This record gives sequence, C-alpha cells and structure tokens, in this order.
Amino acid sequence: MAKAKNTSTVAKDGILLAPSILSADFAKLAADAQLALQGGGSLLHVDVMDGHFVPNITLGPPLVKSLRKAMPDVIFDCHLMIENPDDLIPAFADAGANWISVHQEACVHLDRTLHLIESHGCKPAVVINPATPVHTLDEVLDIVHHVLVMSVNPGFGGQKFIHNCLNKMTQLAQIREKRGLNFRIEVDGGVAPETVADVVRAGGEILVAGSAVFGPGDIAGRAKALLAAARAAKLART
Repeated sequence: MAKAKNTSTVAKDGILLAPSILSADFAKLAADAQLALQGGGSLLHVDVMDGHFVPNITLGPPLVKSLRKAMPDVIFDCHLMIENPDDLIPAFADAGANWISVHQEACVHLDRTLHLIESHGCKPAVVINPATPVHTLDEVLDIVHHVLVMSVNPGFGGQKFIHNCLNKMTQLAQIREKRGLNFRIEVDGGVAPETVADVVRAGGEILVAGSAVFGPGDIAGRAKALLAAARAAKLART
C-alpha cells in the first residue's frame, strides 16, 4: 500500500513528541491519537510486544493497517519488542509503518536486519535496553535513522524512569558529534513532566510518552504541556 507522507519529521528545535498509543483508550484509538497530534505530537509510537522477548502482548500489523486507513499522513514509529523481528518486518511495512526499530538484544545479525527494514521502504532504527551498553551499537550507528534508548525495562507502560539511562543519551550525542553522524536520539519510558527536562538536557530529541499524554484529562492539553516543557529545557540548554 502507499506509504504515509513523512510530514513534520524535523522540528525547528529538534524536539519531536511521539505519543505512544499503547496508553490510549483502544475503544476510541483513532480519536485519542488525533487529539495527541493536535496537542503537538509529530508522529505516533506503536509498541509491539510478543510475550516472549518482553512479558506482554500488544499490537500487530492488523491494527497498524486499520489505523493507517484512518490516519493516512501520520508517521508510524513501530517499535518491535519481539523475537525474530525479521519474520514480521515485511508485514509491518506493508501495514503502513514508516519507521521500524528493533532491539540490539533480539537480533543475531543486526546489520542484516537493519538493511532488511530499509529494503522495505522504512527508516531503520535500533533499540537498547537499560542494561545494554552504548558501545554495542558502534558498527551500526552510520546506518540507522535513530537510536531508541529504553529508560525503563520494556514490557509495560507507566514504569518509573531509570535515571542512569541519561548517561547513554549523552554518550550517543557525543559519539554522533565526534563521528559526524546524523542519527536522532529517541527515548522511551517514564518520559513525563518531571523527567522531560533531564531527558532533553542529556540529548533526547524524539520523546516517546504514553501515560503522560493519554492519562486522565485533556489529551491535547497534556501533550502540549509536555512538549512546551521539553522545548523550554532545550532552549535553556543552548
């Protein structure tokens, strides 16, 4: 099927908000997602879990395909927390994914998997868990669109932010500058009003937020407030 247009991929200040639909109300998923985008979300983050690599089962290609019909121009950032991701990359690409990220810990042949994503017309990305060192990515940083730093142990939303992961964001920013690379730094887990400034100061640019956006109350307003806090931290850092 035709891919969505990659609109709003780069904000002027480099900060992108990626609302995680795992925390949305699935009875009105498209409507909630639209509210998050109206509040300043640049893309939608889709958490895919298989019950093996992580202790939870969530979203699959059929949901992505259905949501794509309702939202033809939105970037879908599909985060595959699954074993054997090569088996499902074609299905997610066909369903309408724009970005596909895979875990370093789940890929036996990471370089091959990243090129497989690219061959299906999607932006390839790699993810590292809280206990995985940044240096394990040394050989693929030149071929990825972004690196996703998990700031919680993957599997469930609403977990407490692991502050040691801030060091990884800083390391990645330093490596990128030293090597003249162009990958973006994405952060997933515990991104909320009380942590977002630290994340941005450490180098986080694509901010995945679930319960902080889709929690009780005004979804668009919550997204707008979180993005404003992130941009204020970015401005103070420069």
